[in-house]
Amino acid sequence: MVLPTIRQLEYFITAARIGTFAGAAAEHHIAQPSLSEQISVLERSLEVPLFTRTSRRLLLTDAGKQLLPLAEQTVTDMREFAEWSRRVRSIEEGTVSFGTFNSAHLYLLTDLIRDFHTLHPSVRIQVVGLNSSEVADGVREGRLEAGLVQLPVDDRELEVTPSVFTDQVVYVSKRPEHTQAPVDIRTLATRPLILSEARWSHDDPLRVSLLERAQREGITLEPIVEVEFQTHALELAAEGVGDSLVSYHVGRSLIAARGMTWAPLDPPIEEHYAFVTRRGGAISPATGQFMRLAHRILRRIAGA
Repeated sequence: MVLPTIRQLEYFITAARIGTFAGAAAEHHIAQPSLSEQISVLERSLEVPLFTRTSRRLLLTDAGKQLLPLAEQTVTDMREFAEWSRRVRSIEEGTVSFGTFNSAHLYLLTDLIRDFHTLHPSVRIQVVGLNSSEVADGVREGRLEAGLVQLPVDDRELEVTPSVFTDQVVYVSKRPEHTQAPVDIRTLATRPLILSEARWSHDDPLRVSLLERAQREGITLEPIVEVEFQTHALELAAEGVGDSLVSYHVGRSLIAARGMTWAPLDPPIEEHYAFVTRRGGAISPATGQFMRLAHRILRRIAGA
């Protein structure tokens, strides 16, 4: 049996309601022979007559009476499906599902969420601030549509864009004499050091870079304090507990304001950030637009 088309069911429903093929054809703005032929095709595909043709009007057969509520429900369901599809494709009725590293709120997320909400006030926004490794896992497992992560990252099952933003690690101290010149790994080993990302010490790119430098020099780098967030490390440095290493854009608004100074590392350590999505997966229009706006804001920050 050939399955009926939605158009044939719509013609059938209208003809049953109006009682004539001519009236149904006029309502659908087609020629009467075209509508009559489609009804005949429907009857042949179902192998039952649906109408008794009289001289005055159409009468539903028993099969036609049984089909009518089914046809009406089918057409209603398909219209709801089409509306659902339209909503999914529409940026105005979607949901942003995005992950990023936990310090992004200091220079990116506030402007990004505010600007996006101004442009698309009906869109729900869900931004999860995590370590880059957790963001990658969330995207890989489908819990997040996309994310902004620090490279390198485990890219299994992920699409990773080229770098969209570059930051540099700076050495921060309450003691000005500690920031008179660029700081190398041997100098770091002699300083009271506060490091962040305590829970992710084996995956954090900065920690890995410092460990590699120390191993090449045959020295050991032992922080006096380890905490989770860069902002916490900065606060402790501002209290004189020790010196710290932070991303410049994370610390720039707090360093001078809290009476600290900074110096670059020798050699410099750059941090590169990229967007990740699930390989072979699709992202909603809302999340795609959120990423494009994030990219524009990051370019503006980099040029400031």
